[in-house]
Amino acid sequence: MADNARAKRLADLIREVIAQKLQRGIKDPRLGSHVTITDTRVTGDLREATVFYTVYGDDEERASAAAGLESAKGILRSEVGRAAGTKFTPTLTFVADALPDNARAIEDLLDRARASDAQVRQASSGAAYAGEADPYRKPGEDGDDKDAAAE
Repeated sequence: MADNARAKRLADLIREVIAQKLQRGIKDPRLGSHVTITDTRVTGDLREATVFYTVYGDDEERASAAAGLESAKGILRSEVGRAAGTKFTPTLTFVADALPDNARAIEDLLDRARASDAQVRQASSGAAYAGEADPYRKPGEDGDDKDAAAE
């Protein structure tokens, strides 16, 4: 349990340090304000850290930001080591977060469902029930009850 808490604290520290360094310390034009660090995960032995990021822009800007992060990996790792003060600084792996793409796909599915619901609502607006208002038979209405009593 203590190792998990330590890994979580280190992951939070890495996320904060990298976000601050990207915002203020790195002069690479590929890493502008459109790169956002979304999450960081550290292995239990504190040797490897995976940093998830998103880039708001087109595919070209995403590829450019990925290249910029790879080139700044050494600077960012040394900054993390300075801030963490641990014996071993974890290696950094940058992974593009799929969250915005997944959210966009879910929004598209919800839009389709809303359109389908609207079509069904429109088609059923003037419709009536098939059959009588009360579809259940009541005792005494049909001759079936007399036949059942005779048996």
